[in-house]
Amino acid sequence: MFNKNNMQIKKLGSWLCIGLLPALILVSCTGNNKSELEQEAEKIDSNKSNIVSVGGTMFSIPSPIQTSMLLKKSGAPYSKAILNVPANVSKYSTAVKKALNLGIYGADLGYVILYQQTQDAIGYLSTVKKLGDELGVSGAFSESLLKRFEKNMDKQDSLMNLSSEAFRSSDAYLKNNERLDASALIIAGGWIEGLYFTTQMVNGKVKDKTPLIQRIGEQKNTLDNLIKLLTPYYQQEGYTEFIDALIDLASTEFDKVEVKYNYVKPTTDEVNKITTINSTTETIVTPEILKNISEKIAIIRNSLVQ
Repeated sequence: MFNKNNMQIKKLGSWLCIGLLPALILVSCTGNNKSELEQEAEKIDSNKSNIVSVGGTMFSIPSPIQTSMLLKKSGAPYSKAILNVPANVSKYSTAVKKALNLGIYGADLGYVILYQQTQDAIGYLSTVKKLGDELGVSGAFSESLLKRFEKNMDKQDSLMNLSSEAFRSSDAYLKNNERLDASALIIAGGWIEGLYFTTQMVNGKVKDKTPLIQRIGEQKNTLDNLIKLLTPYYQQEGYTEFIDALIDLASTEFDKVEVKYNYVKPTTDEVNKITTINSTTETIVTPEILKNISEKIAIIRNSLVQ
């Protein structure tokens, strides 16, 4: 029987891979008796960051999917209000704004999927498709991969597995086509949205706020890495104001965060080519610092989505 909603989901499903690009950095699945979603949850350790390589330089940047997992573990309820409204997509006229918001919408899409909000996912899939078309990254995926997406849109476990594979395809496409600037912006947008999620939830109804506050404090070093990632494009149109805002956030509020670092040697999965940082950090974030970080990241994030 013809089902219009299922057809729409399948049609949009091929664009999930673009939308989850920032949310699936260095996430991969392995086959065993556990569900693939359970494997994802185990691999995405909320206390560890992954290493991303851009332009031959290694950066430690946690993915938004890690943040969404942490929010769920903390008991944070699903909140549609913290997401960027799909209708805003028509406002983004520059390549910089489109790339940043592809990262933002990708984080939103990962969030709604993890919270199993199928109806909301449809709107975000459509939005991701539009931005992906306009940015010219529609050539990133093979026909076989797209068909597999269409066949598994009703299976969340398989969706997460395919999304991991799709990220690697997307990332390789951008780098092979010398789109490193777009890749950096998408990563930046996803990171900002993830931090925005966390600051909004830590000020909301969450039973245990300690892990969320710890995650916010850990972003002190991550923010420095993000600035380094974007600095080569500082003089390009559309970058300067955004990077300056990040520098201001790093040099004022995050500079006040105290970080205690405990080094543990990284481990490498040679088969899946994944290097995991095992070192731990303890951060001290006072209520005043938390308030100021929350306010500033909201200003930066809202300036990007408007």
